[in-house]
Amino acid sequence: MDFSATTLSPAEEALRHEVRDFLAAELPADHRPGLGMAARHDPEFSRKLAGRGWVGMAIPPEYGGQGRTAVDRFLVTEELLAAGAPIAAHFVADRQTGPTLLHYGTEEQRRFFLPKIAAGECWFSLGMSEPDSGSDLASVRTAATKVEGGWSVNGTKVWTSAAHVNHYFVVLCRTSPVEDGKRHAGLSQLIVDLAAPGVRISPIPYLDGTHHFNEVVLDDVFVPDDRVLGELGAGWSQVTGELAYERSGPDRWLSTFPVLREFLRERVGPDADAAQHEVVGRLTARYWALRQMSLSVARSLDAGQAPAVEAALVKEIGTRFEQEVVEVVRAAAETEIDPGAASLFEDLLAEAVLTSPSFTLRGGTNEILRSVAAKGLGR
Repeated sequence: MDFSATTLSPAEEALRHEVRDFLAAELPADHRPGLGMAARHDPEFSRKLAGRGWVGMAIPPEYGGQGRTAVDRFLVTEELLAAGAPIAAHFVADRQTGPTLLHYGTEEQRRFFLPKIAAGECWFSLGMSEPDSGSDLASVRTAATKVEGGWSVNGTKVWTSAAHVNHYFVVLCRTSPVEDGKRHAGLSQLIVDLAAPGVRISPIPYLDGTHHFNEVVLDDVFVPDDRVLGELGAGWSQVTGELAYERSGPDRWLSTFPVLREFLRERVGPDADAAQHEVVGRLTARYWALRQMSLSVARSLDAGQAPAVEAALVKEIGTRFEQEVVEVVRAAAETEIDPGAASLFEDLLAEAVLTSPSFTLRGGTNEILRSVAAKGLGR
């Protein structure tokens, strides 16, 4: 396992400041920060980012992207998350679907989807988890049956972020039955239009009534042959590679950063006591360590490596830390929240209390991630 220390080049530092200047100009004075990738779904903002070349940064120019590095994308993403910018429309397609299409997609798929993703105009969800198959993706029951010209898909996916507003999702499903107990064989990925006949989307609301997750039922949904992503039966290995993009980025440790920032603005003034200084110092040190680990993974990706074990560890540590930030700040604030008169800090804290339990579930539970890390270490 390798987490090599790295520093930013002058060009990379300049990019960071360029993004900060953009956010200062584009986000209104009364901007209400979002928490991580569950922030507001704002197509106009996504298109503005795309206009600056900050969506689809890793997509090659021949497909409408910028051909930038994983580190460049890391820096842009870090600044957007720290500001709580409204990134939900483009985020999954930019982070995960675009690179997956580059690795496994056909030329026709790349030509059709990648320019739209890079323009911030094509939005994707993920179709992995199921009611009885969370991180154990080899047990998925959604099945695709071969029919003339394509596949008929039946099954249910859950925790499908933003499916009610996005255009497509990539569905992991079984295209051939399990043989000899080999559950990882016979799985494939299909690109499914979320507006197709037979697709039914139902909200899974949070306790406060807000809505980000969905249940998606597929009832004899037709998917043409040209929407098979990658090789039939190779879905397991493709998803495993794909998760390295999902697990290692700043979105796995910065989701609750706006809560800490508003805590500092509202509650930690010049007369802060030693206990408050201790809380802020401890959390800041943890943020810096996680940032260095995550940045190291980005450098490895740029070097052509496949740091799947390192990515799993970043997510396991990072998502637990995101939850810890909420509990530490809540205890330090010593406040009772009045929903009718909550400050911005109190509003964000209440949202984080409700939503942070999902952080250690999405993208693989901590138990699964520890198994990945242990196997990678040969233990």
